[in-house]
Amino acid sequence: MQGPISAADEERLLKGTTTIGLVCKDGVVLATERRATAGTMITNKQTQKVFKIDENIGITIAGLVGDAQVLARYLKAEVSLYRLRRSAPLSAEGAATLLANILSGNRFYPYYAWLILGGVDAKGGHVFSVDPAGGCIEDRFVSVGSGSTFVYGLIEEAYSRDISTSDGVDLALRGLTAAMKRDSASGDGYLVHAISTKGYRELDDDEINKRLKALKIPLPPPLP
Repeated sequence: MQGPISAADEERLLKGTTTIGLVCKDGVVLATERRATAGTMITNKQTQKVFKIDENIGITIAGLVGDAQVLARYLKAEVSLYRLRRSAPLSAEGAATLLANILSGNRFYPYYAWLILGGVDAKGGHVFSVDPAGGCIEDRFVSVGSGSTFVYGLIEEAYSRDISTSDGVDLALRGLTAAMKRDSASGDGYLVHAISTKGYRELDDDEINKRLKALKIPLPPPLP
């Protein structure tokens, strides 16, 4: 995730982070690291890059901080209005289409952000990659950002359609760790959300650290 920087670097800004979305047999896992950068400078070590949109939907963000945060607020408001008007949650596909339409409708004054939308509905778990021009592609697993190359190298080998959300969390932690070892724009800890038919769960630092220990992954240094 990148902080504000010159227009000449906007294309590069879309690449500076590591975000992951996984479809599991019982839900969806969304995960990111915590670092925000401006060029070669680390501007923040506690950046929120995963947002709960509704009880069944979440997103990860990459790109310009302001644009990504505005899109998260915009989408959350629209999804909340849909629930109020219909007395039912919006489907994951519907939310992804809505987000894609927002981005596509602003393509001449674009939001410089690339998002992963994950959710669970009557059809099961879904993960969508939604790019700055409004392109929306569903897949079983998605990674966005400068660390995504390292994530894909691991997930392509380890992922299966039968993976549980618990194992999916561990796989996401392994993927983020691989990215943080080699990508200077990724680091400073982990954020993980799991969505299932039982509800939306944000893993706290204690649970993440227990999982890291079990996976024999060094814990991130505590923040000052």
